[in-house]
Amino acid sequence: MLRSYDLHQKEVVNIRTAEKLGYIEDVDIDLETGQIISLIVPKHKFCFFHRDDYIIPWHDIVIVGKDLVLVDFGEFLAENPTQ
Repeated sequence: MLRSYDLHQKEVVNIRTAEKLGYIEDVDIDLETGQIISLIVPKHKFCFFHRDDYIIPWHDIVIVGKDLVLVDFGEFLAENPTQ
């Protein structure tokens, strides 16, 4: 069984781009079922005034390793439709 605190501070890498997205800071949990809905990774850790987050749905998780989470995250497709 995977618990939400097991995910905190794991590095997230997008397998589509080989980009390091950052470290998991929080998770979104369905309170009725207790299931993890998504991972929340800050895009800009040191920006205090305006902070965007990657919201990575659970179905985009490929594998959760000891120190690393691999995701198949296609957010860049929505931002840049020419790719």
